[in-house]
Amino acid sequence: MNADAASVAIAALSWIAADGEMMSRFCALSGIEPVQIRQAATEPGFLAGVLDFLLAHEPTLMRFCDDNGLDPARVQEAGLRLSGGAVPGPGDVL
Repeated sequence: MNADAASVAIAALSWIAADGEMMSRFCALSGIEPVQIRQAATEPGFLAGVLDFLLAHEPTLMRFCDDNGLDPARVQEAGLRLSGGAVPGPGDVL
């Protein structure tokens, strides 16, 4: 797992957890209970799912990026790295 990608996902999970409404939405969409998150975070694919949650809703993604000083493309790249997908190179269209 790419350490930088994991750090973006961990920041996203922390950001989600800090907002009760966002956490409720994340749990409802993922089917996970808040008490299960610590254990789930150790499972392959969970951190990619956290970023998928952000990437699936542009207003949420943009709020996270604004709050954390991140470019949305960096979040997308982190999601691809964590999911094992191909990461675009220079000149590739996202």
